[in-house]
Amino acid sequence: MGDQGAGQESLRKIITTLAVKNEEIQNFIYSLKQMIQNVEANSARAQEDLEAEFQSLYALLDELKEDMVMKIKQERASRTYELQAQLVACSKALESSEELLEAANQALGTANHHDFSQAAKQIKDSVTMAPAFRLSLKAKVSDNMSHLMVDFAQERRLLQALAFLPVPSAPEIDLAESLVADNCVTLAWRMPDEDSKIDHYVLEYRRTNFEGPPRAKEDQPWMVVEGIKGTEYTLTGLKFDMKYMNFRVRACNKAVAGEFSEPVTLETKAFMFRLDASTCHQNLRVEELSVEWDATGGKVQDVKAREKDGKGRTASPANSPARVVQSPKRMSLGRGGRDRFTAESYTVLGDTLIDGDEHYWEVRYDRDSKAFGVGVAYRSLGKFDQLGKTSASWCLHLNNWLQVSFSAKHNNKAKALDVPVPDCIGVHCNFHEGFLSFYNARTKQLLHTFKAKFSQPVLPAFMVWCGSFQVTSGLQVPSAVRCLQKRNSTASSSSLP
Repeated sequence: MGDQGAGQESLRKIITTLAVKNEEIQNFIYSLKQMIQNVEANSARAQEDLEAEFQSLYALLDELKEDMVMKIKQERASRTYELQAQLVACSKALESSEELLEAANQALGTANHHDFSQAAKQIKDSVTMAPAFRLSLKAKVSDNMSHLMVDFAQERRLLQALAFLPVPSAPEIDLAESLVADNCVTLAWRMPDEDSKIDHYVLEYRRTNFEGPPRAKEDQPWMVVEGIKGTEYTLTGLKFDMKYMNFRVRACNKAVAGEFSEPVTLETKAFMFRLDASTCHQNLRVEELSVEWDATGGKVQDVKAREKDGKGRTASPANSPARVVQSPKRMSLGRGGRDRFTAESYTVLGDTLIDGDEHYWEVRYDRDSKAFGVGVAYRSLGKFDQLGKTSASWCLHLNNWLQVSFSAKHNNKAKALDVPVPDCIGVHCNFHEGFLSFYNARTKQLLHTFKAKFSQPVLPAFMVWCGSFQVTSGLQVPSAVRCLQKRNSTASSSSLP
């Protein structure tokens, strides 16, 4: 019985395999029939396009022929007019001369006549003034029309060479000429052989966290840039929120696009972080990289009670904590929960530690905010500590409440800044060299530099009271900032301890 069961199982497997194979064949038959229909439709479309192109060529030739025939007709009319006018003048002169000759012969026939001398004088005067002597006996225009001949030998050769357009070769991306800087990527490529029929290029790119050759299945879609006329293109204003970017390019003529180049992967190093929504002050409402001060905040249980009574904020997505993406250097602050900061420490920190290299980020704040601060802090910043008022934090602080002030703060010491207050501030932290510099993000004007020996890793830190701000991360250190730091590292360093 066991053998029979094994045999049935084996047979079932064979039947299942055959059924799967049958389904595959049916699907393939369907796709073959579909392809036959596509061949029919596509060839009909190709023929229509070809006939349209030839009709266009015929129309152009007809137009050129009409223009050239018109030139021949105009030349014929012009020359005929000139020669006809000359013919009429000559005919009149000849008629006049014949009349004179007849009169002269009659006068000679009456040689003995008493008035011969008078007649002879009249004839002599008439002959002297005769039109025949004033005529040019040379045709004003030529009857040669050889200057209106054509030689279409070259054009005939071109027409005989008409053929279907060849598919362009795949370009080759030149990594040596490609550049990643200032959140821009310049990509250069070349064709393996010259192709005068190329009309434009298409560039495709996508972000990725994988080094090496691009993966076929990737979550990120390819972004497309069409109609590029040259063999170089610069993508500007990018946000480098992933570690790498894939690139590929293909050439197109008027009819068809060629194969894509071998794709390349370029590293896009930048400081990427998010705001740690789970550890900010209760009065701050965090959405990804946006923060808004909310007077209805308070202790968690109070908020829940108010929501239950329908008097507070609703639990809409806009009010929920931001989705936190894990970062390689993201660390728990040790004291989690929404009471991480309290009282007047309206603070929120970034979620990624800075423990080396150079990092840069920007923050744009609402100018109507009553108070705003931006800088860095150690993880050990106390729950009641305000930015800049302890040795564990450094910041620029703007106060719009009662008296306007813009100052650099650290260790409870402040230095007033005599510079225009920008609405967008760039922060540059060089951890190893111990520089923390602030810039006008638009003009790259240096606002202030702290010289600090960081004894432990720092986190991006922000505060806002009665206002809001928006952070931009995924930025590279701008070239202008890197140059300014070298030039101003001693002259503009902080006098704060």
